[in-house]
Amino acid sequence: MIVAGSGLACNDKEYPGEVSDLSKEENTGEEKTDPKAFFYLALGDSYTIGESVDENQRFPVQLVNELRKAGFNMNSAQIVARTGWTTDELAAAIKNESFEETYNIVTLLIGVNNQYRGRSADQYRDEFKSLLQTAIQFAGNKAQNVTVISIPDYGVTPFGKTRNPEAIAKDIDEFNAINLQETQHVGARYVNITDISREVENDASLVASDGLHPSGKMYRQWVERILPEAKEILESQR
Repeated sequence: MIVAGSGLACNDKEYPGEVSDLSKEENTGEEKTDPKAFFYLALGDSYTIGESVDENQRFPVQLVNELRKAGFNMNSAQIVARTGWTTDELAAAIKNESFEETYNIVTLLIGVNNQYRGRSADQYRDEFKSLLQTAIQFAGNKAQNVTVISIPDYGVTPFGKTRNPEAIAKDIDEFNAINLQETQHVGARYVNITDISREVENDASLVASDGLHPSGKMYRQWVERILPEAKEILESQR
């Protein structure tokens, strides 16, 4: 979420320490893949790359591990995400990335930086719709193999509480209403994790050490909700 000066992430003017190098990573899939195994593509921003948590705590990595435990032969997740990305920045990055011909499962979580930068809901809708269509294309034009994940509410975090949390919550709800409507319109799947993010008010361990991003514990709770959808998607392709 904030990169120094442009998006949602901690910078040295707001928090001690440095921005995690995870913000500079995109494709984290292993170089060697098994063509007989399932391919998973995760598109997003800092919430997908896992800013401020170890690599094994990122939700796409945790999801792959849980799917493997459930008996699915999974390649490592290919993650195209960077801290601070807005919808248009993710779309631009996709044009410069190398992809498999088709993915068995695709997740899309994007929009918090649109809100943070004060971009309009109308712009978000237009750009989200385009990204969703791109995600569907990656999934072999099968909308049912795409899962959209709702935008978390960072207003309840220590960082967010200093930036008008009521207004943030209202904006996040508006953006989520848009991505839910567009997801339902095309017949893709939707997983709401926003209520989990708001539990930070009752459980500080759900926030990473930067005071802004989710901890591995919160990501684990996200995975618990995403996992049933992912299993259903993959079962249909066995």
